[in-house]
This record gives sequence, C-alpha cells and structure tokens, in this order.
Amino acid sequence: MRVLRRQSGSRVMKTKGNSTGTEAAVDRSWHLARNPLEVDVAELEYALMRGFEAFGRWQGECLASVIDLVASGPENAMLHIIRMHDRPKTIKDLARLANREDIPNMQYSLRKLIGAGLVVRNGSGRSGVTYSVTDKGREVTDRYADVRASLLIKAVQSVPNFQSRLQEAAATLDLLTGIYEQAARTAATHRRYHGQPSQSGLAAEAPGSSTSGATGR
Repeated sequence: MRVLRRQSGSRVMKTKGNSTGTEAAVDRSWHLARNPLEVDVAELEYALMRGFEAFGRWQGECLASVIDLVASGPENAMLHIIRMHDRPKTIKDLARLANREDIPNMQYSLRKLIGAGLVVRNGSGRSGVTYSVTDKGREVTDRYADVRASLLIKAVQSVPNFQSRLQEAAATLDLLTGIYEQAARTAATHRRYHGQPSQSGLAAEAPGSSTSGATGR
C-alpha cells in the first residue's frame, strides 16, 4: 500500500485493486483534514478514539472475569490508580494522576467502588479524606493483573520489537497530551460568548425606538 499526494495537497491512499491490476483511490480529506498534516492528525485522533474504546472494553471484560461488577473504563482505571503503590490518595490526587477535572463524576465512581467493597474512605473534611483499596480490592486487582499478564501482555510479547515501539508511543502520547492541553487552554482563554441578545435588548437598540429618539433630542 502506498500513499500519494495530489497537487491540491490532500492525501489519497492507494490500495491494491483486483486481479486485473486496477487500483481504487480513497480520498482521506474531509472538513477536519484539508491538507496532508491535518489528514495525519485526523487519522491519529481516530486511532486514539478507537483505541480508547477498545481499551475500555478490555478493562471491563478483564474486571468481569475476576468479580461480578459492571464498571466503566474510567472506574476501572480509578481502582488501579487508588491501588498504585498502596498509598492512600485524595480525590485531588486521583484527578491529577488521571488528568481529570470532572469531580462530581469521580465522586460517583468512588461511591460505586466503595459500595462494591473494593475501596474504603478514610478521614474527614475536604482536605483530610483519602481513599485506599480494601483487602477485597487488593485481591481483585491482583487477580486482574494475573489475567492481564496471561492475555494482554502475552499478546504484546508475540509482536517482534514491540516493547521499544510501546516506549516511543507512550512518549508521543505524553507529548500530545501537553499539546492538546495547551490548545484547549488557548481556546478557553479566547472563547467568545455566542448567546443571542434578548428581545428587550433588540427593541432598545432598534432604530426609531423611544430610546434612540430620546437620545437624539
């Protein structure tokens, strides 16, 4: 398979055709992919979205194999982050480590994990509350690690030279995280209000209204 670039700058993917030797061209340009660089970024973003969904399904199925609990990908990740280094963590710690800011959703997930007997809440007050895994949570996460090693890690090991590619991918994703964070911060800084003015405001500014007439006197 080879990639050709048209004079207009959009990317066309050439794929092998049928036995007659004809080739079918797939134009990968669209409204978010108007030039070769945008095509590359869009392809990566789609890969990220597909990978995220696949990762979430894997987390759910792996957890379901060791405990009868339906948990989302973020809830699964939260459980393992709480267990990480066996160190109690505040909700601010969890938000920082997971790069999240949706605290109400995190609080809901914590209540769910606590209700399942996997996590315990310690302390009181806004700054004194920490979360850690229970004995049951430790057992479940250990069994999860065993299933992960026998299925996922074994599959990764079957790909030649994949470990170095994983290290490069992790570094690239960390770099992209910073780029997206900065871009989001800039977009938020310069965001404009797009609301519609009220009807009373329109009437007050309309030509010939009493307000404009009084101003002209």
